[in-house]
Amino acid sequence: MAPLGSTDNPLRVAIVGSGPSGFYAAGHLLKSKSHPDLAVQVDMYDRLPTPWGLVRGGVAPDHPNIKAVSRVYEKTAAHPEFRFHGNVELGRDISRTELTDRYHAVIYAVGAQTDRRMGIPGEELPGSWAATEFVAWYNGHPDYRDLEFDLSCERAVVIGNGNVAADVARMLALTRDELAATDVADHALEALADSAVREVVVVGRRGPAQAAFTNPELLELGEMTDADVFVDPRDVALDPLSQAFVDSEDASLTARKNVEIITRYAGRPAEGKRRRIVLRFLLSPVEIVGDEHVTGVTVCRNELAADDAGAVRARATDEVETIDCGLVFRSIGYRGMPLEDLPFDEARAVIPNDGARVLGGGSPLPGEYVTGWIKRGPTGIIGTNKRDAQETVDAVLADLDAGGLPAPADPDRDSLEELLAERRPDHVTYAGWEAIDRAEKATGEPQGRPRVKLCSFDELLEAARERVS
Repeated sequence: MAPLGSTDNPLRVAIVGSGPSGFYAAGHLLKSKSHPDLAVQVDMYDRLPTPWGLVRGGVAPDHPNIKAVSRVYEKTAAHPEFRFHGNVELGRDISRTELTDRYHAVIYAVGAQTDRRMGIPGEELPGSWAATEFVAWYNGHPDYRDLEFDLSCERAVVIGNGNVAADVARMLALTRDELAATDVADHALEALADSAVREVVVVGRRGPAQAAFTNPELLELGEMTDADVFVDPRDVALDPLSQAFVDSEDASLTARKNVEIITRYAGRPAEGKRRRIVLRFLLSPVEIVGDEHVTGVTVCRNELAADDAGAVRARATDEVETIDCGLVFRSIGYRGMPLEDLPFDEARAVIPNDGARVLGGGSPLPGEYVTGWIKRGPTGIIGTNKRDAQETVDAVLADLDAGGLPAPADPDRDSLEELLAERRPDHVTYAGWEAIDRAEKATGEPQGRPRVKLCSFDELLEAARERVS
């Protein structure tokens, strides 16, 4: 038999998940600098009919420049040895064993699909939501299109000090004209444009020096057309630990700049805009208040202290207050979910791995790998996944060179196509996605919008069937 990776015996790789980490892995495989003569076939699977993961379903609609990274992925998808299988779910339509039987390597790139909980009383009250649900709703994710957010209240509280929290606050404060120029889902556009919310309070458990915003996201809050940013000057007075951190070599440029930006907000007079975004610090939620619906959130004042390792932690004091509101969004992080038959680390919410190799019983499982958030946890920005995917691909190719990849029982690509045609006849090829893409852009163009998203499985699959065969 010809050597594995040669034209007559190509390396076959399945990637489960079509977000940034999955596409970066595909791109590194198909154009490997370390193995320029490698013959490889990449088949990508996603439970949604559409690719791009959080680039489509997580990036805020008013951030088209970030979404433009999909052009890189389009170049990967144009490779003749790349195939996309959308509307195919691992565990429902194809099993882990059926993948490992057909590929030399399987890379799991499924991200972190749910949110972390706060674990406080009242978290299940109507009006208490995960920010991930809200983000998926306004981005037109088909699993979330039928959610109904009661935006009739005057104040919403967002728990968290990261970019998703900033996105939620900004989306609640955009004007109709600003929303109408984006690809926000139509159902969300109307609801947000008619929202009664006038104040959004963003709550962080630590201080300005520890906030996880990136500088551009934080600056954007101060550039809203019809929303003032308010910061109480008392909240920007750094405690000795924070000041020492900002002055030290350990402080990142981002952290120092965040402190500067927040300090400027604290000294800036209000301009009398219709809405207000309030940034508050050193507060932790202890209870969501209400009988049949959220009426407020009780928070305790924190102080900062160094733990045994020297890290700055929030420590609760006896001082509490209740912020009246009708909506609470928790934005304290994403969380990975277990996959069928695969090991899972419940504490870290990742698939256990050693340098990307999936671990089972402490030992690597031959031919199975992870990349992205399900590998390292929900940290970093989109570009972080490029480096992460390179590490994963390096592990695959190192195992290829060492003869450590298992031989699939059925490596015939056509047999897989036959299996999918029988089991999931409405699976979406890349040509099907291109038909969806064309339909959305064609509807958006007359409205001066980048696209009008199709937001249900039925609509997406119908558009995919219009593809050129």
